[in-house]
Amino acid sequence: MKQIALCIAIGLLLITATRPLAAQARDIPSAAPNHPSDQTQEQRGRKLLDQMLEALGGDAWLNRHNVQVRGRLGRFFQGAPNGIVIDFTLTHQFAGPDRPEAERIGFITDKSMILPGKKIDIVQIWINNTGHEVTYKGNTTLPKDQIDDYYRRQDHSIESIYRVWLKSPGVVVMDEGSTMVERRLTERVTILSDNNDAVTVDIDAQTHLPRRRTFVWRNTTYKDHDEDAEEYEDYHTIQGLPTAFTITRYHNGDMASQTFYTKVEYDVDLPPGTFNPDILLKKKQ
Repeated sequence: MKQIALCIAIGLLLITATRPLAAQARDIPSAAPNHPSDQTQEQRGRKLLDQMLEALGGDAWLNRHNVQVRGRLGRFFQGAPNGIVIDFTLTHQFAGPDRPEAERIGFITDKSMILPGKKIDIVQIWINNTGHEVTYKGNTTLPKDQIDDYYRRQDHSIESIYRVWLKSPGVVVMDEGSTMVERRLTERVTILSDNNDAVTVDIDAQTHLPRRRTFVWRNTTYKDHDEDAEEYEDYHTIQGLPTAFTITRYHNGDMASQTFYTKVEYDVDLPPGTFNPDILLKKKQ
């Protein structure tokens, strides 16, 4: 009898002790965003996109004329580095009432094994849905698969979500709930066009900045679907605008390239002919 009474007393003591612990666990706030129950999936998705736009800089971000960067790009094959590292300068012009969207990339190399310094003797110019490689010898059109890849990614970029997708008729925005990107809690939003094209963005739950952009496209050569994704890291505020200094690109889940910016400037004065592929480079001595 004494043993039975002792067991009952110990059981009651354990029950009493665990109740406050359970209450304390319930009182710990969740890290997951709290979605109002009276909002639709579309309303929640559009609110998240509004928050992302505000975090990026709002109207100041939308009204950028151009951006000029210097950086380094490393390429990968099947997720492993292939030893190719490229230094570059890039000038991107955003579309406006009096200007087309355009980009100029200059590839930086050493002058020679003897002479010190750097040179740019090859540039790529992307404008009017075509791509050109320009040297001091001439201007050639880039291969079609490179041109298709460039403009496919441009059409599914963060900028295009606000400049094109959300202004198009029949577009649907869907909040797909919480997920993780590189151990960061994010909110996933998918924007679906009326022709069943889609782009998905994972938005940081704390900063509301974009962490990942993904889209799927049909590979006409192999008759299957490929996934293109970009992840954005190492944000720095440049001229009041948060800017990702590390961009990692994935193809079907494998790392394809990683870009590191070392310098970024917005709205710089550009010389005439910056995006004119018919202006050849001067031969470097």
